Amino acid sequence: MINALRGMKDMLSPESEKYLYFIENCSRIAKNYGFEFISAPILEESALFKRSVGESSDIVGKEMYEFTDKGGNRVCLRPEGTAGIVRSFIQNKMDRAGGVKRFFYYGPMFRYEKPQKGRFRQFYQFGVESFGISDVREDASVILMLSEILNFFKIETVLKLNSLGCPKCMPAYRAKLVKFLDAIEGLCDDCMRRKVLNPIRVLDCKNDQCQSFLTNAPLLIDALCDECKSDFERLCAILKNFNINYEIDPKLVRGLDYYSKTAFEFVSGDIGAQSSIAGGGRYDRLVEFLGGKSSPAVGFAIGVDRILELVMLDEQKREGIYIGTLEKEAQDLAFLAAVTLRRKNRVEVEFEAKGLKNILKNADKANAKYCVCIGENELKSGILWVKDLDTKENFSVKKELLGEFTW
Repeated sequence: MINALRGMKDMLSPESEKYLYFIENCSRIAKNYGFEFISAPILEESALFKRSVGESSDIVGKEMYEFTDKGGNRVCLRPEGTAGIVRSFIQNKMDRAGGVKRFFYYGPMFRYEKPQKGRFRQFYQFGVESFGISDVREDASVILMLSEILNFFKIETVLKLNSLGCPKCMPAYRAKLVKFLDAIEGLCDDCMRRKVLNPIRVLDCKNDQCQSFLTNAPLLIDALCDECKSDFERLCAILKNFNINYEIDPKLVRGLDYYSKTAFEFVSGDIGAQSSIAGGGRYDRLVEFLGGKSSPAVGFAIGVDRILELVMLDEQKREGIYIGTLEKEAQDLAFLAAVTLRRKNRVEVEFEAKGLKNILKNADKANAKYCVCIGENELKSGILWVKDLDTKENFSVKKELLGEFTW
């Protein structure tokens, strides 16, 4: 027997129902904020992620599903969503058109990492990206949207907030941090690599020993230029004005190299240890870095697999029609009735002849509103027996009037 690859799984009901419910409501809320749907390819050139995500990230260094295709191109399965949306933004000349563009997306991402609870090698994200607005109110808007999504699903979280500075204040801080790190002995191999490629990523190390060394590390939030400091204070004031509780986490850095200024995460303790279930921030330099015209941008992504564990489906009302046959000879009429009714209704039909008790039981399992049974009497009279599974009342409908009847 061939099984699914390690870290990849089938999504079956009820989880698949939760997924559709989650995506449907996230999409609805995103549309209310003026975002439109975009779909980018799952397969992209590896260079896209190496240039955007950054050589210092674990994603590029260890986790990408990368290979050479039959045309000799170095390609990979997308490990995250933002870079592909930015590539599309540039390729379709939206950076040259000017104005504001807001997109939401969802779908599978791929990272070759150790599978664990809520973390898979094929995982799902819902994300948004906003281009063309540098005003910090847009940062606040995407945070408010994400907060609204989490509140809709009744998920309790804590918002952690930080500023990663800009090209004006980052160089001096970087030099100060490297000087501090150079004096430490015993950093893990990953941190030694990060110290050279992108030292701020050392602050994000999950190694307990490394974290113990960083207790007195210089903090970027103390080295912000006047503009970054002002923007961060304005963002905090807006969130406070809308009763969004937050914690300033001066060691919060995003796992991807393209972020600057605002960085945020929503964490929840409901899935075990305090874990990030959504996060994002501002990345004003990425469009230009990938060859486009400079364009400010901000966005977020939600880890859908983790959050589905916390999503509760609304009580599902009975819906649609279940058609069952009491006689083998009734199969053609059942098929005809299903085709007719499906023009306006959700219809499930069972062709195998069964007793009335089993048909009603199956209709109940299907959560149907109505059960139609077709047997010898119905074939002779052309009048079909129907049961309303909510009210438990029985009634009859002529087969010629099936399409006109209000179900």
